[in-house]
Amino acid sequence: MTQEPFITLAGVRKGYRTGSDAIPIFTALDLAIPRGDFVAIMGPSGSGKSTLLNMLAGIDVPDAGSLKVGNYRLDQMGETARSSWRAHNMGIVFQFYNLLPMLNAAENVELPLLLKPLSAGERRSRVAKVLDLVGLSGREKQYPSMMSGGQQQRVGIARAIVSDPKLLLCDEPTGDLDRKSADEVLEILALLNRTLEKTIVMVTHDPQAARSAKRTLHLDKGLFVEEKRAA
Repeated sequence: MTQEPFITLAGVRKGYRTGSDAIPIFTALDLAIPRGDFVAIMGPSGSGKSTLLNMLAGIDVPDAGSLKVGNYRLDQMGETARSSWRAHNMGIVFQFYNLLPMLNAAENVELPLLLKPLSAGERRSRVAKVLDLVGLSGREKQYPSMMSGGQQQRVGIARAIVSDPKLLLCDEPTGDLDRKSADEVLEILALLNRTLEKTIVMVTHDPQAARSAKRTLHLDKGLFVEEKRAA
């Protein structure tokens, strides 16, 4: 029996209005991602990559068509329900880290846990485990200004996974990093996919970053035009 995809987009339409002009992004977008997949999304600027990521995050919704993640129809949920779903089911890794400069590494990672019914001890234990997983054990008290870009992105990844989400969305996670730091971050993402079976969708302009994924989908003018699988 074929396993039902973890993420399914069917006949998705999405557009925006600028003044009196209607700008279509997707007219009939279909996508199926199995649980535990690691997918890189590539394409030129304006192809719809950010719009797709926002819809998968439940930040935006389709104008028409269906969008399902796990057992949830995000296109049929209100904003409050989608916000609750986001807090319990997914993590986001940003290009520019989005760390709070007045908080140290442990405090930044702990933020998503403050929404959960956990004791302070349980939160500290989880934070310590994920910081160790991303290679930052011993740097818990360092502030973002004391860290390199690669280290800040590791904190961002730790924050994204501290709630143990099923889905990890990555928006140009290596776009602000040198090659060595980028490769280290990509190895962490591959490890999360391989050992913890996180489903990862990564938007990137970097072909080398895309090679870390199991497959790469090319988006152009609102349609997937090519798929490449890792060797």
